[in-house]
Amino acid sequence: MFRIGEFSRLTQVSIRMLRYYDEAGLLKPAQVDSWTGHRLYAAEQIPHLNRIRYLRDSGFQVSEIARALEMDDSALLDYLSEKRLEIEQAIRADQEKLQKIAVAQEQILGNSGDLHYNISIKSVPEYRVLSLRRVVPTYYSEGELWRELCAFAKTQDIALSGETFSIYHDAEYKEQDVDIELCAPVNKLMDDVEPFQFRMTEPVPIMASTMVYGDFSNIKGAYLAFARWLGQHGVYQMTCPTRQIVHRGPWNEADPTKYLTELQIPLVAR
Repeated sequence: MFRIGEFSRLTQVSIRMLRYYDEAGLLKPAQVDSWTGHRLYAAEQIPHLNRIRYLRDSGFQVSEIARALEMDDSALLDYLSEKRLEIEQAIRADQEKLQKIAVAQEQILGNSGDLHYNISIKSVPEYRVLSLRRVVPTYYSEGELWRELCAFAKTQDIALSGETFSIYHDAEYKEQDVDIELCAPVNKLMDDVEPFQFRMTEPVPIMASTMVYGDFSNIKGAYLAFARWLGQHGVYQMTCPTRQIVHRGPWNEADPTKYLTELQIPLVAR
């Protein structure tokens, strides 16, 4: 048996933490001296203590550690996988927050002005397209729609060009239940196969367009540039739906800083 100080030195765990584990019910002393009240630990308790340590270092709370200690190795491995997924999701959320902070800093310092976005006016003709339109949970769900459309095009032996585009039918920005239509130009119209449709898109006589360079997060700055541009050109009023063409994206460019996205907003003369 080892007294608590001896056990602390051998395991490199402070007395304070050993007492805490005792109070939390995670690691009780093997024996308590009935005369002195001294906590006594056995060498056989070291593997149990090591398991507590790596669970704690993995981000587990006391209640989670207590639950994990009751599991066999197979159940514990599954539990660790769940915790790893939870931590990875938290890291991604933190990265998004850091990115938003960086954007806010740029806005405050005035580094996100119109110089980044050269806005031009053009007319857009009608297009003969293969279309997939659906209300999806968020804008981030668009990638799943593209995979679905590409899989269908492959089964129909339809070659997709780099001129595919997205149409956003909502008249406002929505945090959920987003109405998105994917359009892939085709040589001829065919019979519809639900949920896919072959149709002619509407021509747009006055379309404001700007190129967005870099990560997709820069698109927000492009919309702000559009707002300033519209304020300076009062003869136009924006309508919907807006369009987006990704000329360079994850499928053909490994570096997000080299992405190239064209943002299009239809206008009418006041």
